[in-house]
Amino acid sequence: MSDEYFFERERALLGERFDTLHTPPGKQAARGLTVNTLRCAPERFAAESGLPLTPSPFCGQAFLLPEEACKPGRHPYHHAGVFYAQEPSAAAPAPRLSVRPGMKVLDLCAAPGGKSSQLAAFLAGEGLLVSNEFAAARARILESNLERMGVRNALILNESPERIAQALPGYFDRVLVDAPCSGEGMFRKEPQAAAQHSEALVRRCAALGAEILDAAAETLAPGGLLVYSTCTFAPEEDEGQAAAFLMRHPEFSLCDWGEGYGSPGEPNRCGGLPIAAEKLRRIWPSQGGEGHFMACFRKEGEAIPLPERPLACGVRCPEWEEFAARYFPDLAGSPILTEGGRVFLPPAFLPPAAERLRTVRTGVFAGTVKKGRFEPAHHLFMAYGAECANRELLSLGDPRVEQYLQGMTLRPETAGEGWCAVLIDGFPLGGGKVSGGVLKNHYPKGLRLMGNLAF
Repeated sequence: MSDEYFFERERALLGERFDTLHTPPGKQAARGLTVNTLRCAPERFAAESGLPLTPSPFCGQAFLLPEEACKPGRHPYHHAGVFYAQEPSAAAPAPRLSVRPGMKVLDLCAAPGGKSSQLAAFLAGEGLLVSNEFAAARARILESNLERMGVRNALILNESPERIAQALPGYFDRVLVDAPCSGEGMFRKEPQAAAQHSEALVRRCAALGAEILDAAAETLAPGGLLVYSTCTFAPEEDEGQAAAFLMRHPEFSLCDWGEGYGSPGEPNRCGGLPIAAEKLRRIWPSQGGEGHFMACFRKEGEAIPLPERPLACGVRCPEWEEFAARYFPDLAGSPILTEGGRVFLPPAFLPPAAERLRTVRTGVFAGTVKKGRFEPAHHLFMAYGAECANRELLSLGDPRVEQYLQGMTLRPETAGEGWCAVLIDGFPLGGGKVSGGVLKNHYPKGLRLMGNLAF
């Protein structure tokens, strides 16, 4: 197994254009980040983060990181979910869905969560985001990332696309399929991807992508949009896949991508099938990304309103109610779901068949009742920390930020006795509990910073 097949195929398809299109502008893999607008505007982030940034051509909420020595993952704003470190071209597919607050949106292959966090930001806390990941371990990574980003209205699933299609036909206004692929756009970032590449892998990925697309088509409501994307260059997974999908699904039409970046699709990659390749979109390494293919489809017809699953009324938890009244008064009286002593703050509505699907998390995990008392979860502080009645306010230059992220106790300056949210420049970092003039750290051990904040 090697990348020999890739080079032979690409040179045959591109001819003299190969060296131009596949030669990136820099020696290092392209690096970038996407700002979480649930937290702040991109303009504020650029002005206050202290990071060396260049606006990205692929997404209005994203930036390029031109300096190789920059370590955005060690920045406090990363811990606060203010941004998601993301390869630049990977930020391009989600905005094309034109998601608006109140919509029902499905991210069918969501892990590790970068595109789901973008979709959540576009929803602005209204409507429903269903983020699905078939692999259980990756579904937990997805859960952790959406928690960090402060997403409140997500239903996270660990399901097969086929079962979601069976349970929720025609339910979603928008569907994103960032398909598992042969990863030819990852060769520079992950050399192992090149070593394991083969023609057989491309064929397997193309077959899997077709199955996922068929399931996605079933879940989309009439009049809705479906965006399909990959980080590969393989014709069978890209132009050929899009053309074959339209042949199988005449109820769909291809939309013009309509963006000023990248290049149109390539007609000689369609496998002889009819398709308006100019409406597809490619981002080549020479254009500032590692490589992405994208297509947008519209389903014919007009959406028919479907019933929502009503949330259980009258569910009570006295321990939570007492806690919320003191620390999160805006949440007091909100609908809750309970499960084995755990309390969840669900989205405003859920799909009618949600109970039939394997669920990782519903809404915000608020905390757990232990020995007659309510103990808040990290997710509660990440989602609602800015609204907590008791807050410890830190700033980017405060040495206590590093101490908190390392799991140390702090000397409180603004928080009173009891549970408190810890914020940096108004962005939630997590929680703690003040007792006897000491802020005891409740930042999760698995997330704690090893070393210093050298970003």
